[in-house]
Amino acid sequence: MLVSLGCRFRYNLQQPTPMIALLNVHYSRFGDLERPDHLITNPGVPLESYRDGFGNWCTRLLAPAGEFVLSTDGVIRDSGALDPVAPSAWQHAVQDLPFDTLVYLLGSRYCDTDLLSNEAWRLFGATEPGWARVQAICDHVHHHVRFGYEFARSTRTASETLAEQRGVCRDFTHLAIAFCRCMNIPARYCTGYLSDIGEPLPHPSGDFAAWMEVYLGGQWWVFDPRNNTPRIARILMAQGRDAADVPLTQTFGPNDLVEFKVWTEEAS
Repeated sequence: MLVSLGCRFRYNLQQPTPMIALLNVHYSRFGDLERPDHLITNPGVPLESYRDGFGNWCTRLLAPAGEFVLSTDGVIRDSGALDPVAPSAWQHAVQDLPFDTLVYLLGSRYCDTDLLSNEAWRLFGATEPGWARVQAICDHVHHHVRFGYEFARSTRTASETLAEQRGVCRDFTHLAIAFCRCMNIPARYCTGYLSDIGEPLPHPSGDFAAWMEVYLGGQWWVFDPRNNTPRIARILMAQGRDAADVPLTQTFGPNDLVEFKVWTEEAS
């Protein structure tokens, strides 16, 4: 299956503004690109690329004052298969976890595990460790948090999501991640494209999505507490401890975002 993907951000900037963008497909999917999703700016400016501490591909630039556009447009090959499911995947004892997973047990900016530990153990302490426990966490978050774009708030933490019982996909993900970490399961935040291929009409407007990966049975597995069902053509862009590590664009100055468009569609 070929999937067309891309995005467009249009800003009005009051002054020259440094930016960091994480708008390219993750390096783990780079070999699947049929047409690379190069980052294009208008007007054109010099671009510097680097990898951050989580291995994500980042682009650094200085945007001029006035109207400024960031865009990508690529085509990627995808298997067309649903997210894999492995009910027998086991939970590792903390002392047996690989060193590079341990950071994903710790609290972070939006995943305030110190405030959620007692509630996590009350809710999930009796569940079967491993896949079943993570699925129970996703089920709980999916059924107890109300989704709505009007609920978006960039400062909402996992504990606030639990208290308010509403949010957008990043809030669902932060809460599920925090619960997993409280239960000694490494969990990391993922952002990227999620197609509506195979989903019933009508489809909502295109957007980026947030989900999580958890470490079970010796590898990382996708879980999506917002949708809570396997999906087709989930294309990773970046991953970290939470959304603070993987902003799609980080602007270092005042700005006005006047256009935002995302697409993930099956290509002919």
